Amino acid sequence: MGTITLIAAAASGLMAGLFFAFSVAVMPGLADLPASAAREAMRRINVRIQNPLFLLVFLGNAVLCGIEVFQGRIAGGLLYVVGCVLLTMVVNVPMNNRLEQSDDAYWPQYLRTWTIWNHVRAVACLASTVTLLLGF
Repeated sequence: MGTITLIAAAASGLMAGLFFAFSVAVMPGLADLPASAAREAMRRINVRIQNPLFLLVFLGNAVLCGIEVFQGRIAGGLLYVVGCVLLTMVVNVPMNNRLEQSDDAYWPQYLRTWTIWNHVRAVACLASTVTLLLGF
């Protein structure tokens, strides 16, 4: 196994863990709060997560997984690029942007839908990790 594959698998695992933590702790914790407090907390999280270390792992791994696709580990690379990065950009980021502009009435729909798609991202990243390690 090459260095790029090992780093890509580790980064996919880190992202799987982050999404897992949101699915099993952060979002359920926010669900226990009044909509106004939960919405404000999530808005702050969305600002804070856009930091250099997160972006290095999130986007840097997209580059590494792109290389993995070209090196024949198609499943592992695409699971990350499509199931993490593309899904984030197409579903979760637009929802985050809408949350920024919305009132508390949007919170229940946001919580439910965002969390479902976050589960998908967690599974995709975990599957990416496993398939990269297995050489797929």
